[in-house]
Amino acid sequence: MTTMSAGLLMSLATMGTWNQDADRATVIAEVQRLLDVQMADWNKRDLDGFCRGYWNSPKLTFQSGGTKTVGWEAMKKRYKARYQGEGKEMGTLAFEKVEVEPLSAEAALARGRWELTLADGTKMGGLFTLVLRKYPQGWKIIHDHTSSDEK
Repeated sequence: MTTMSAGLLMSLATMGTWNQDADRATVIAEVQRLLDVQMADWNKRDLDGFCRGYWNSPKLTFQSGGTKTVGWEAMKKRYKARYQGEGKEMGTLAFEKVEVEPLSAEAALARGRWELTLADGTKMGGLFTLVLRKYPQGWKIIHDHTSSDEK
């Protein structure tokens, strides 16, 4: 079992005993704030800022389009090629219908919908599921599974 899997299982195991409304509200607000900052950074075309929301670790996992990318550097390289490469654009990002489910004071699950609007009005979007952990430097996404409505 990987360290991340063991950590997630520990978080899930403690879920039944961690139930304080104030702490839950704090986790929800902090995770939502992280996603709001990521969205703002993306819309300023600040890919470095956007990527700061992810755990800067070789163990970060990002799954999208049938591909698993492992590591922060590889994830950032993927984003750069897809949205800042020749003939590419970042567009305007919106997160919708975001649901944050605290698993403990230091772990959370977030689900929602992403939508990207390009300069010509073309829209693309899909669903995302994030696993987040709280570190001394704040909340970070440790696993991202993003799907696309594209056929």
